[in-house]
Amino acid sequence: MSLRKACKVFSLRSSVYYYRQVFKSSDDEIRAELILLADSNQTWGFWMMHNRLKNLGFGWNHKRVYRIYKSMRLNLRSKRKKRLPARIKQPLVRPIYPNVTWSMDFMHDSLENGKSVRTLNIIDDFNREILNITIDSSLPSAKVISQLEQLIEWRGKPEKIRVDNGPEFIAEKMKDYCNKENIELAFIQLGKPTQNSLIERFNRTFRTEFLSVYLFENIKQMRNYAEIWMWMYNNERPHSALQYLTPRDFLLKYGKLNQNSANEFPTFQQNFNNDNNKILSKNSTFECA
Repeated sequence: MSLRKACKVFSLRSSVYYYRQVFKSSDDEIRAELILLADSNQTWGFWMMHNRLKNLGFGWNHKRVYRIYKSMRLNLRSKRKKRLPARIKQPLVRPIYPNVTWSMDFMHDSLENGKSVRTLNIIDDFNREILNITIDSSLPSAKVISQLEQLIEWRGKPEKIRVDNGPEFIAEKMKDYCNKENIELAFIQLGKPTQNSLIERFNRTFRTEFLSVYLFENIKQMRNYAEIWMWMYNNERPHSALQYLTPRDFLLKYGKLNQNSANEFPTFQQNFNNDNNKILSKNSTFECA
C-alpha cells in the first residue's frame, strides 16, 4: 500500500506524518544556564533560578524556562514535616530603613577532624543582608562584643538587636555594652524561636547551602569559604522575601539612598583575589596558609 493511500485510510494528513520536531537553538542556551546554576547551587528551586536568570538580563518567559527545567528533571522534591499551627502568634515587625533592627544567633558545626566550631551570624532585618559571620572554636560574650564593635565602626549603629536567651547574650558584659551604646537588646520569649524567625530562616539557608554541603579541614579554610559565600548571598542570590532581588539590590532600590550618600550603608564586598568570575562549587579549593 502506498503512503498516500495509508494516510487516507487512517484519516491522517501526509504533512502530519512527515512532521519532525525542530528544537530551537535558544533552548540549548537555557539548558546551559540552568546546568550552571544547578551545579553551583544545589538547593535552588525553579523560581530561584528563573529570577536569577532574569536578574542576569535574560528575557525568557517563565513557562518556557519551566518546561525545559522539568524536562531536565531539576525539580526538587519537597519533604517537609507537618507542623501544628502556632498557639500564640506575635507579629514580627519588619523595619522600613536599614540599621533599625539586626538579628543575631549562633550555629554549631564540626571540621573534618571532628573539632567543634561555632558561627555567629548577624543580619540586617531590612534587606536580610549578611553583615557578619564569625567562625571560631569558642565565642564568649567578650568575643561577641568585639565583633559588634568592629561591625558598628564599619556599618553604623543599629537601634535594636534581636537575640535569643543564650548565655553569651544574657551576660552582664553584653547588657553593659548595649546600655553604653544606647542599643536596645530585644530578647525573645523562652522556647519561641519563631519570634526571631528572620535569622532562623537565614540559618536554614546557611545550613543547607554551606555547612551541610562542604567539609572543611580547618577554621582558616572555613572562614575563607564563608567570605566568598557571603558575597554571593548578598550580591547574586535572589531572595524570595525581597521580590526576588538580591539583598544588595534591594538596599539600593528601597534603602532611601541618594547619589550623594551611596556609601551611607556599606555592604560586604568581595575579597578573594579580585576574581569576579570565580564560581563556588563542591570542587572549589582555597588556600589555607
